[in-house]
Amino acid sequence: MFRLIADLVSKRPAWVLIFWAVLLLVSAPFAALAPKRLVGSASNAKNSEAQMVNKLFETKFDQRQIDRTILVSESSLSSDDPNFKSQYKTLTTRLGKLDGVSSVTRYYDDSPLKLRSQDAEFDGKTITATILETRLKKPEPVLENIRNTVKASNIPDTKFYVTGATAVTQDFLNLSESDTKRSEFSALPLIAIILVLAFGALVAAGIPLIVGMVSITIAMAAVFVVTHFFDVSSFAQSVVTMLGLGAGIDYALLLVNRFREELSNGRDPRRAAANTSLTAGRAVAFSGLTVAIAMAALLVPDLLFVRSMGVAGVIVVILTVLSSITAVPAMLALLGDRVNSPRKLQFKFTSSNQNNTFWHAWAGRVMHRPWLSSILIIGFLLLLGSPALQMQLGYTGAFGLSSQVESRKGLALIQPLELGGAMDSFEIILDLGKPGGFDSTARRNWRTLDKALVAMPDVRVVISPFLVGRSDNSGSGNGFGALDTLTKRSISSDRQYLHMSVIPKNAVHPAEIPGWIARIRTTIAGAGFEKHLLGGSPVGAQEFTNSMINAMPISIATVFIATFILMAIAFRSLLIPLKSIIMNTLTVGASYGIITLVFQKGFLASFFNVPTDVGAIDSSLPLLMFAVTFGLSMDYEIFLLSRVQEAHLSGMNNTDSVKSALERTAGVITSAALIMLVVFSAFIQGDVVANKTIGLGLAVAVALDATLVRLILVPAVLQLAGEWNWWLPSGLKRLMPKVSLEH
Repeated sequence: MFRLIADLVSKRPAWVLIFWAVLLLVSAPFAALAPKRLVGSASNAKNSEAQMVNKLFETKFDQRQIDRTILVSESSLSSDDPNFKSQYKTLTTRLGKLDGVSSVTRYYDDSPLKLRSQDAEFDGKTITATILETRLKKPEPVLENIRNTVKASNIPDTKFYVTGATAVTQDFLNLSESDTKRSEFSALPLIAIILVLAFGALVAAGIPLIVGMVSITIAMAAVFVVTHFFDVSSFAQSVVTMLGLGAGIDYALLLVNRFREELSNGRDPRRAAANTSLTAGRAVAFSGLTVAIAMAALLVPDLLFVRSMGVAGVIVVILTVLSSITAVPAMLALLGDRVNSPRKLQFKFTSSNQNNTFWHAWAGRVMHRPWLSSILIIGFLLLLGSPALQMQLGYTGAFGLSSQVESRKGLALIQPLELGGAMDSFEIILDLGKPGGFDSTARRNWRTLDKALVAMPDVRVVISPFLVGRSDNSGSGNGFGALDTLTKRSISSDRQYLHMSVIPKNAVHPAEIPGWIARIRTTIAGAGFEKHLLGGSPVGAQEFTNSMINAMPISIATVFIATFILMAIAFRSLLIPLKSIIMNTLTVGASYGIITLVFQKGFLASFFNVPTDVGAIDSSLPLLMFAVTFGLSMDYEIFLLSRVQEAHLSGMNNTDSVKSALERTAGVITSAALIMLVVFSAFIQGDVVANKTIGLGLAVAVALDATLVRLILVPAVLQLAGEWNWWLPSGLKRLMPKVSLEH
């Protein structure tokens, strides 16, 4: 296959570039549409209890899942001010008439649904909250109408914030897109500078940038197609950008270096391009395969939300490899020696794969004391990774946004009103066993359960027909209309199921969800109900988290096994793949420890502009970070080990093989790592905490891998192993196919 590609790029380079140019032009419009089709919220686990509750809402209660939007006002006017009260009531009345809004609860209503006082003084401002409920399958259009209506209002000295689950999701999606675009544009100038310093030529520096942007555009177009078959996570855009830009530039860097080396050996451009495809092209394809295997770890969990990120990752890796091994050599074949223009920018030290005295001396020092180097670096990485043992996973919701984002700000403002839990309600479905099972006994038990739930600590309100009775006792009105509404909401049409909503006083953090679930289930059992279902956003989030935690061992084990087999075949060794897996795992663990310190425990939170009340790591991130980190670390591993193997096969002893490989690849690895570091660090400046987490975690992983691991630990361990590096039982030698990797 590589011979065919070599012939194609050397004999028909113009046709190859025309193909990619046409594909790019066709893909660009679809790539621009893709971000709007991504979804931001974590999907429920397949066949989960929360999904069963939602299904019963539709089939037995003739209603969609309840979505609550909260309108929060921050005003310098008193809530008793006649003008404010009149205009505010006019606004909320208008909101109540919008299509899809099923109920409105205002702070000054006499309605029995009133959740006690809903206004308070906070930092010298009057905070007022109004809850709007919708029961539509797609609440996003309703939210848009709510926000447009609020913007059109003109109440003096008053700011409005719209929050709630759907508002948080929409803000998350919009900010994820803007964060990704900002990261791309902020990273590109720095990447260009690094490439110019690495190559010493503007033309050569431009090629990797072109490949990276081509890969991202075509991959996003492919993601757009995928969105028509199932929901795709908004994180997919970050994955595509990180891998397309980072890996694409790395691969092009390797190919251009090899081409320049071929030119320096006297070969004509067409022959140099063909040799580049046969050598560095093969190494790029193999490296891409290891990254694709790592990204496939995201396909293991039975969660479409996570699998969509895996699909996006595999797509962008495949496209990046294909464009790198075809378009890059084709461009080089046409450019020829002009790839080194302008010559005035040539520097003595570049990543050109030539021998370098600095790296030769470095290798000698590291390998002179291999035990000391190994123990110090391994100990340091384990120390960095130790905080990960306390990592708390969960769906972070609004806490995953910057504190100044509208939905996040609104949530913070209603905390003194004890309404923070309005978007974290627990939905209880009581199963009476048979249609028509709602009798006097069931009613008595139901009333007992209602009282027990109301008495639970940190419960703001329990919504059930008994709410009218509680309100009547406090003199709020007769509530007959509300009672009819609550009855339809609470008793299924066949009188087999009963529905109650438990709304906490404050937003429920991920670490608190298991305790809430346990207390509610215990209370239900104590009231005499044998069968029940528990749903709501906190339960769905916990089920999602549990599914991720349960899937991680098999996902990681699958990647380990596949990578071990692949590297064992490539390097004809059992020790080298084992060493590689352990080294990369140490890197991943260290990055886990750093993000736990920063995003969960708040260490240096102000420096990174991270909210200190998140308290958890988004449950989908550890596996995603493992896949990207493990895959890209294997890139550097293959760059180094392929040179070690090449030198060893040429007759060098183990020590000289490692020294030769390090001095020839250290420049490439350093340049590639700097580029990756810039790409990942660009995501730290965004407003979405998940993107910040990914960016910092991967930046730390790349920095550690390209310095401490690849330039110190790996050479030291290779020196300690000696000729055992290439040990392979004779039986396996006969069975394994031979693979040649060069660059």
